[in-house]
Parts: sequence; structure tokens; C-alpha cells
Amino acid sequence: MLRVAEQYAGTDTGRQRRANEDSLLARSPLFVVADGMGGAQAGEVASRIAVESFRHGLDDASDPELALSALALQANSRIHELSHSNAEQAGMGTTLTAVYVGEREVAIAHVGDSRAYCLRDGQLLRLTDDHSLVDELVRQGRLTPEEAIEHPQRSVITRALGPEGTVEVDTRSFRARAGDVYLLCSDGLTTMLGEAELARLLLAHPRLSDAGEALIAAANAAGGRDNITVLLLRLEEVHAEAGPLAAQSEPDTATGETPLAEDWTGEHATIGAAPAVPPAVSPRRPRLPSASGSSRAPAAHRRFSLRRAGVLVAVVVALGLIGSAVYLALQSVYFIGTNSRGLVTLYRGVPYRLPGNLNLYSSDFVSGVSASTLSPERRRSLLDHSLRSEGDAAALIRSLELGQLE
Repeated sequence: MLRVAEQYAGTDTGRQRRANEDSLLARSPLFVVADGMGGAQAGEVASRIAVESFRHGLDDASDPELALSALALQANSRIHELSHSNAEQAGMGTTLTAVYVGEREVAIAHVGDSRAYCLRDGQLLRLTDDHSLVDELVRQGRLTPEEAIEHPQRSVITRALGPEGTVEVDTRSFRARAGDVYLLCSDGLTTMLGEAELARLLLAHPRLSDAGEALIAAANAAGGRDNITVLLLRLEEVHAEAGPLAAQSEPDTATGETPLAEDWTGEHATIGAAPAVPPAVSPRRPRLPSASGSSRAPAAHRRFSLRRAGVLVAVVVALGLIGSAVYLALQSVYFIGTNSRGLVTLYRGVPYRLPGNLNLYSSDFVSGVSASTLSPERRRSLLDHSLRSEGDAAALIRSLELGQLE
């Protein structure tokens, strides 16, 4: 089966916008990018509602396309209702591109002109179609791709969450492979950089954190006309264990050794060796075999070995249960900090790093608020890495984005 081995999530206001109306969710195996429209008091609300609709994952992962589509439709209803009940948010909407990583396939739900790509064998494959006026004209053969790049109506989208009471959600599943790198992005990246440049930067930076930062920097260098959001994930193959004995021979995660296998081999070597006889003591007469053809010593040895094997299996099981409990505990706590560009970020886990650069936390949500815009008192109270529940942490970031944190 496949799993996410590495991921990166980042968003940037760009050089020509005052606020960031993009939102993202990076909670493996679910990843979402949304690009809001309608102004700072509406677009960011719409994109945040879209992302929050996916925050608790899929209700039924047996049909991920259907589950993704259902969540997108729920988001559409919430945004549409809010836009009709609040005059300041009338007409707001958002794009949505969501990816769910299954055991062998990647499922995609898509509305608008944000995009999903797959980098495989050095080739960048586009997995979504833009719901925009110029893309419709290109698909109809009325515009060339080159003409579409400079078309004056290239920013007009034909489908989004929110403007209408119902919306058509594109879904598809894509057969995944180990080593695939998936890119989700808002159009603030793709309107600044062509697909050849996207592929070049991804190939030039094997580490996803370096690739993500390079993509955002390049989009800003090209003009940064819009908010820029980049989400990257790399897949790897995970092999199922054959059973308890196979689990014992797996390398120890802390030392890289196989102590259980070595102890087992060493025990056999010690018991099977002929005991040395002290010079002053005559050797005892060897025991005669029993009627079954085996001696008592080997039988005792087998019983001892079986008992030892049972103890080792019990230890492995206990350690696995303890590790599972620790993992679950880390998944239930959150803290607020900043990412590498100084944006206020919600992290899941605890703010510690183990030797070997192993983080006990992961980025869960990146806001569009720069910590530099906060007063010193707000920074100290918000970014003290206090452990919080998901609801409390999300509420703090939500009020911060809305400018209500006093």
C-alpha cells in the first residue's frame, strides 16, 4: 500500500494583494487548497469554510470520490447560505481542489481554477481542468494555450463553490505509484509560472520543503500578482509485515539494529555448543536417549526457547501498544506557531524535535496572517506553543484572520 512519506504546505500573500484569501488543509491522507473570491472580508471566509468542511476527514473512505464530492457540496451550501444572510459577504465564493491518498489510488474533487499535478518519471501531469472562461475557449478550439495566457478575461472562472445553490463537482481517481509527487496550488502560482518551469523547479529540489519555497519565491519574482498557495506530497510504498516473527526481525527504529534476531541466534549458538569440562572434574557419563530418541536436555532447551520466544513476542506487542497510544496522543493536541515565512500556522502534535531531525508535529493549517503584523503582546500570548484542543486553536486562528483578536 501507499502512504505520504513527505509533505509541504505554504501560502503567501504575493506582491500585489493586501490580504490572503487562500486557505489550505494538509492532514494526511487528505489535502485541500481553496482560493476565495469576493474581497478580504468575503473571499477568505469562503475559502476557510471550504477547508473546514474537510477538516474531520472522510465519513466513508470506501468511495473517496463520492465522499469528497459530498463534502464539497456541503461547503457550497454553507457558503451560499452565508452569502445571502450577510450583505458584506454577498456573492462570495471559492475554488476547491481536494486530494485523498488511498492505498493504491489518489482521489480528486475539483471546482474552479486551482490545480492538481503529478510529477512522475520527470514528467509533470496535470490532473484537473480549469473551470475558467479561457480554458473553456481553449477546449473548444477558439483560443490557443499561448493566447489564453495573455487573454484579458483569463481570471474569469465559470464554476465555484458558493455563488449558486448547487454546483457540479469534478471527481476522478488516479492510479498512484511510489515516488509520485503531487502538487496542489492556487492560480497565484500557475498564472505566474508555466508548467515547464513548475517541473524544472520540482526536479531541481528533491526536498519538498525546498521545492515549495522555490515555487513561491519564483512566483513572487515573476510579479506575485495574486495570493500563492503550494501544497506538495510525496508517496512511498509500505510493505505489510508477514506476522509476529517477521515483526521481530525488523530493524529497531532507534538503533537500526535487529536485537531480537541476534539474541535468538546467539541463544541457539550457546545452548548448542559442547560445554567445557574443568580439568579436575571427570566428565559425566552422557545421558542415554529416551525411548522417543531425544534427550532431556534438548527438550528442556526447546521449552526454554519457546518461553523466551513468548516473552519476546509479548514485549514487541506491548511496545507496539505503547507506541500506538503515544501516536494517538500526539494526534489529539495542537499548538500555534509560525512557518518558515513567518505566517501564523496551526500545528498538530507537540513542539519538539527528536535526534535525527524527527519532528513530533506536522503543519495542519497555514493562515494568511503574518506574525510580524501582530503586536508584541499578541505574539507572546498566541505563539507561546501552549498545547490546545483542535477547537480552541482553530477558533484563535479564525478570530485572528477576521481581525477580531483583541
